[in-house]
Amino acid sequence: MSAPTIETSTTTPATAGPREGAFGHAVALACRECGHRTELGPHYACPECFGPLEVAYEFPAVTREEIEAGPSNIWRYKALLPVPDDIEQSPNTEPGFTRLLPAKNLAAELGLDRLWVKDDSTNPTNSFKDRVVACALSAARELDAKVFACPSTGNLANAVAAAGARAGMKTVVFIPSNLEHAKQVNSAVYTDSLVAVDGNYDDVNKLASEIAGEEDGWAFVNVNVRPYYAEGSKTLGYEIAEQLGWRLPDQVVIPVASGSQLTKVDKAFQELITLGLVEDKPYRIYGAQAEGCSPVSAAYKAKVDAIRPVKPDTIAKSLAIGNPADGIYVLDICRRTGGAVEDVTDDQVREGILLLARTEGVFTETAGGTTVAVLRKLVETGQLDTSLETVVINTGMGLKTLDAVADRVGPAATIAPSYDAFTATGIA
Repeated sequence: MSAPTIETSTTTPATAGPREGAFGHAVALACRECGHRTELGPHYACPECFGPLEVAYEFPAVTREEIEAGPSNIWRYKALLPVPDDIEQSPNTEPGFTRLLPAKNLAAELGLDRLWVKDDSTNPTNSFKDRVVACALSAARELDAKVFACPSTGNLANAVAAAGARAGMKTVVFIPSNLEHAKQVNSAVYTDSLVAVDGNYDDVNKLASEIAGEEDGWAFVNVNVRPYYAEGSKTLGYEIAEQLGWRLPDQVVIPVASGSQLTKVDKAFQELITLGLVEDKPYRIYGAQAEGCSPVSAAYKAKVDAIRPVKPDTIAKSLAIGNPADGIYVLDICRRTGGAVEDVTDDQVREGILLLARTEGVFTETAGGTTVAVLRKLVETGQLDTSLETVVINTGMGLKTLDAVADRVGPAATIAPSYDAFTATGIA
């Protein structure tokens, strides 16, 4: 497996060393390719092979009771995250512990026996990105960063801008200039340093990497503090298991942009098994992409390991990453667990949004519409076992992507204010 190309410095200069215990029970940053370990700090690429780094831990004994006694947010799992024990004393948006909804109506519509929706649209800025940003903010603070920043397809910009405001840090967020207007507004209300870049997300990300290599004291959440940021996605896996009564689901369907969320949910399940918090059992992980940006799905179907970058062309802009950093690891996990990676058209994405809204009363954005549409496709193609307990993850709120369905919904009729006019509609 080849390591991804790194085009800039592997560190951000001029940050102070972290205090003792700044990263909790994390002990090093380990290369996902060669296993080389690097000291904890603002590093994101292996100095030996330039492979991606992730956080390695020496966990203490952790009990279910200790976790359940914690706050109703992601910090109930702080012993399993790269954050200090006093994390709750630092101003943050306190995301997480969102609802796990029994989706009986959607299950009946699709022919599934048991289905749950993990609904992250109720986070502080209405997406799962609040989870990862909270962990990145902790790292930025401990590394004495002066600027909190990110390249984003929308939801991350919202979360970074809000978290930076809450922490009292200078915050700069970079987005593609064609991003949905609602997501632009949702960022600009929190920061006066929203920068729109003419180009797609991969262009924006490249710019952010260049800035991270040149500017002192900038913490780019998904660049130079990415190992810590990515760990926040583990809390989705922890919560699903805890909310199911400390057991793992049989199947889970997860949207794929960079692929980090999917890989970290798998990491969370494995950590829970290792710690004895859940029973070791088989589970299947499925990835969901939009057809207009489906490099991981294409590689899965072609039965190859390499991800061929694409130019995104889809309404699912929050998934529009043409060169996903964790794509090869998504392939590994979906194949190892017996899952799959599938994609759907933009029209199917729109249908997925309406299907979830009209069966379960949950208005999802285009990423969630993609995931629900892929779930339906997996059922129709026989790739998913309808008799097994399944969880589908909704990562964001539909109010951010109104344009996706605006021309498909509206008044069923416009009538005079009379009973006869109403009965003529045939609605009654």
